[in-house]
Amino acid sequence: MKIWSVLALIFLGGVAFTNILSDNEFEPVPIPPSLQRTGGDPQKGYEYLTTGDYVKGGIPYNVFIMGMGKNKKNYLERSGRNANISHEYTAVEAANGELLVAPNCLQCHAQVFEGQLIMGLGNTSIDFSHNEKLNTKRLQTVEDMLKITAPKKYRAAKPFLEVTKTIGPQLTTAVRGVNAADRLAAVLVAHRDPITFQWNPEPQLAIPETVIPSDVPPWWLLKKKHAMFYNGFGRGDFGRFLMASNLLTVNDTAESREVDSHMPDLLAYINTLEPPKYPKAIDTVLARKGETIFVNNCSKCHGTYGNEASYPNLLIPQAVIQTDSFLYTANYSNPQFVEWFNRSWFTTGDHPARLEPFHGYIAPPLDGIWITAPYLHNGSVPTLEALLNSDLRPKYWSRDFDNPQYDYNKLGWVFTKEPEVKNKNTYNTGLPGYGNYGHTFGDRLKEDERKALIEYLKTL
Repeated sequence: MKIWSVLALIFLGGVAFTNILSDNEFEPVPIPPSLQRTGGDPQKGYEYLTTGDYVKGGIPYNVFIMGMGKNKKNYLERSGRNANISHEYTAVEAANGELLVAPNCLQCHAQVFEGQLIMGLGNTSIDFSHNEKLNTKRLQTVEDMLKITAPKKYRAAKPFLEVTKTIGPQLTTAVRGVNAADRLAAVLVAHRDPITFQWNPEPQLAIPETVIPSDVPPWWLLKKKHAMFYNGFGRGDFGRFLMASNLLTVNDTAESREVDSHMPDLLAYINTLEPPKYPKAIDTVLARKGETIFVNNCSKCHGTYGNEASYPNLLIPQAVIQTDSFLYTANYSNPQFVEWFNRSWFTTGDHPARLEPFHGYIAPPLDGIWITAPYLHNGSVPTLEALLNSDLRPKYWSRDFDNPQYDYNKLGWVFTKEPEVKNKNTYNTGLPGYGNYGHTFGDRLKEDERKALIEYLKTL
């Protein structure tokens, strides 16, 4: 598993406490726009994302290289101390001058797809199922070694080691490929004071036992949204949510203010991101037919595309969407976390953020949907073909994470339908939070209509 892979999604889909259902439980609920900071510099945002010290703690550089080896794929074409480490990490300087390797947002928000790093694409190859890198025993071994052989390096790494030893054992998912963002949020805020962000070795809030999985939505959708996250409960300033990775190693809110000052630049960069175009041939005649089907059946919730594009920003009640409810219901069964957030430093100043829950999920924009498999908020459906025909959804399925293959016709990962759970690479839709049911609107279409619709979706 990646050590720290969900940092930029700290509050993804998991912590809220008030009910904003409409009078009609079957009616979509429009999300009002949130005032955002503007005027950022996209180039500065990119540089901060890929080389900045928004996570200020980590493993000593030489220890990291010794354990991981020098990275041979410099996808970001970084120079100097970052040239030899993966795009998922950044070299940062500790207060005492020691060089550390810290996780960065690209652990979750970039994925290598057929040899190319796609910025902003959710990382669906991530592995939280084995808890290898945050193994408490290994971290303790590193700590003991540093105490004896390199006390200055130990002092630099100590805050990071303390936090990761605490959170590591609590982030394991049942299968590979899903994200543990909700769980990480719960663990981190349970240990931090909401006003000062001071770390407490003992949790101050009750942490739920269940690790609820989520898929990582692509960043290029953010510029269309009025709210963040699958249940649309991230309201107010988006920068406050983007900077939440800082909670991993933050010392105080003075440090948070410095990180926050970079968020307009980061958001400006994110707003420049566009989805990659479908690289294969498209049947334009069939796609035009599919566009008509889309407009008549899908556009009310997911918007329109092309020269007169529009996106309605609608929350879809559970009574309508009927997908796995564990992600949003956790908001109501664990209100202590939204209470923490809504009285925290994040809600202060002239650009505050807040959490507002909902009994259901947002209908997202579909730009670049062809490359965003697996589907639904928990990544339970391997292909778009299966999303549009629920009879094709496997109960158990696996894919090759070492040599992934993409199906450009069905739009999704080449997968194997399994008769039973074989290992952690088998997605088990029978587990709580991993269900592949709901969103059965495509079942109403005829087979030729679904084929035409898929052809059109390749164009988005």
